[in-house]
Amino acid sequence: MGLFSKEFSNVVEWQEYRDDVMFYKWNNDEIKKGSRLILRRGQDAIFFYNGKIEGIFKDEGSFDIESQIIPFLSTLKGFKFGFNSGVRVEVLFVNTKEFAIKWGTKNAVNIPMPQMNLPGGMPIRAFGTFACKIDDYGILMDKIAGIKQQFMVEDVKDRVIPMLDQLLMKWIASEGKDMFNLQANSFEISQGIKEDLDMEMRKIGIAITAFNISSFSYPEEIQRMQEKVAGQSMVGDVGRYRDVGLADAMSEGKGAGASAASDMVGLQMGMAMGQQMVNQMKEDANAEDVKETAQSPKFCPNCGFKTNGAKFCSNCGQKLV
Repeated sequence: MGLFSKEFSNVVEWQEYRDDVMFYKWNNDEIKKGSRLILRRGQDAIFFYNGKIEGIFKDEGSFDIESQIIPFLSTLKGFKFGFNSGVRVEVLFVNTKEFAIKWGTKNAVNIPMPQMNLPGGMPIRAFGTFACKIDDYGILMDKIAGIKQQFMVEDVKDRVIPMLDQLLMKWIASEGKDMFNLQANSFEISQGIKEDLDMEMRKIGIAITAFNISSFSYPEEIQRMQEKVAGQSMVGDVGRYRDVGLADAMSEGKGAGASAASDMVGLQMGMAMGQQMVNQMKEDANAEDVKETAQSPKFCPNCGFKTNGAKFCSNCGQKLV
């Protein structure tokens, strides 16, 4: 059969449009005379033959393949109707939109922490989103589209997730980030991971346009420790760890043990408050003495006798303050 046959014209289109499909390959034994190409919004059509791109069309609409498409194809425009060559033309429909994909570490990533002597490191999980889109049609054809009928968002995710463990370890550990406050550095970590991921995924024609870390998750023991430290910071400066520990014992204990802990907490708090009151009184007295000393003259303005900081002159009785 020729490139076109005179009967049974067909429509070249991607009719089953799904949000999770990145490209779909239309193929047939022949494109018949009178056939039309239909391009919808958000679609590009790539005509290729024997794995080589013949032309890329991006304008949405309905086009007559004989008069509007074939004349612009690099090789096939030389074919004449009725030319018996058995030519088979394929069309790759590309979803041009940007895809947002959720990600999460399958297993905890052990980040080395030599200063804490943790065997294997600190186990951390992370969650977030990344965005991607098809960027280079030539590389896409060479690496993926030549052997696949369609390519799904899940296929991209399957390639990205295995790389995240090493990238998280690289951008957390090697940069010396605060392991207990990673969320504060999440933007910088995300940007580093995005650059590395983008470099890898462009090898198959896909660009990573964004990468975000929504949250980091620590082991339960570490989370409890962080909560306790946060609680201690609210207690005050007097016996912080001791008082919080006693309060924990009081709330978790039962019977006589809980009562004893409660009494001890009350005693400790009373002593601390009393000591703070004494310290405040001393500070007030010292401040008053300094004020009075600063205001009293060294010599009596009436008789010139030395005052020694007194309120009245000991020689003539003159009031000094």
